[in-house]
Amino acid sequence: MEEFLLSCHRAVQGSSGEAVSEFHVVLGNESCDVDSMVCALAYAYFLSKTVHSETLTLPLMNIRQSEFPLRSDNDFLLRQLSLPADLLLFRDQLDLKVLHRAGRLRLTLVDHNVLPSADSYLEGAVVEVIDHHLLEREPSPSCPVSVETVGSCATLVTERIIQKAPEILNQQVAQLLYAAVVLDCINMAPSAGKVTPKDSQVAAWLESRFPALPPRGALFSTLQNAKFDVSGLNTEQMLLKDMKAVSEGLNLAVSVLYVTLEDFLQRVGLEVELSDFCLKFGFDLLLLMTISFSESKEPIRDLAVFSHSNSCRQQVSLYLEQARNPVLNLCPISSPHPHITAYHQGNSLASRKKLLPIVKDFLKGRDGDGRLADMEEEEESRVPPTPMNSLVEGCPLDNGLPHISAQDLEEKFSKMAPRGGH
Repeated sequence: MEEFLLSCHRAVQGSSGEAVSEFHVVLGNESCDVDSMVCALAYAYFLSKTVHSETLTLPLMNIRQSEFPLRSDNDFLLRQLSLPADLLLFRDQLDLKVLHRAGRLRLTLVDHNVLPSADSYLEGAVVEVIDHHLLEREPSPSCPVSVETVGSCATLVTERIIQKAPEILNQQVAQLLYAAVVLDCINMAPSAGKVTPKDSQVAAWLESRFPALPPRGALFSTLQNAKFDVSGLNTEQMLLKDMKAVSEGLNLAVSVLYVTLEDFLQRVGLEVELSDFCLKFGFDLLLLMTISFSESKEPIRDLAVFSHSNSCRQQVSLYLEQARNPVLNLCPISSPHPHITAYHQGNSLASRKKLLPIVKDFLKGRDGDGRLADMEEEEESRVPPTPMNSLVEGCPLDNGLPHISAQDLEEKFSKMAPRGGH
């Protein structure tokens, strides 16, 4: 793996990659967690060993290089395997926009299946997708999509390697994949609600093929401890450590925080820091999902909603309270901050992976005024009623006569007749 990453680095740095005719970039999601990093590394390595062409295949971390130290578990895993972190390539080290405009970019997405709005200009370069989140991508004959809701995307990448080229697996690559599966599936514990039969099968296959892999429990504990080590991080760094952004009318971020919500809410000057964070990164609202563990190692999740807009915060909070797929079982808890609504999340199995589709549905359901659209009311008002006084401010005729078909008139009069009583 070192030799592969070093060759990628040299090719990118040499004359800014001008000697390479085409780049095939394997790109993880913008949280760049262990699963996303490992999938990008392992799948790019697999392609480099099995696809013979002049195209340079390389893994790209979907964050800036300066942000990587915040991924303490990623860094810990690489150090365990003697892989120098400075061999990784990051978004600020390769200009995807320039490559795409020049027709020199092919893009494979791992651990996500749609590009965030900020990267939508790259859509034409996407040639393949491997993911374990809810499918949001429109089908296309030019882009094969493998999406299956398993616990870890590394499970799907490992399965592909086992099926196509198991001989390329060595101890180092196997341990990368194994670590991602064990960590994402919460030590393969059924009670955590993440592991599926396929995850278990892949983990067992790796264990049997590579008996020198570290014991599952010990590996999970060390990675979990590294992941939860937020000592020394300020509020901005904690928010950025594991964050995903969503944008559709509202700019919204969902951050996973590895502390209890009670402890986080007690941070001095928290509201000012959250406000500064939103101003700096252009967010209208923050969703803060905290995760901690009980003495019996059961996950505990709490949720908080921050926004200076009371209307926005209340709408999002109400939508989450009423969510049914899945039910979050939110129970309001006391918050010392006027612009933060806090909840204990009764459904501890509902991770951010399950929260994000709810958030996206909320954003899609908002109308132009920022309110949730009432579909029944919308249907009734397709044909505007004739105003009683055309001088009333804001009447429907202000912008000219609407187009009304004969069929619309017939339907309107049929509705009016019974109301008049004659």
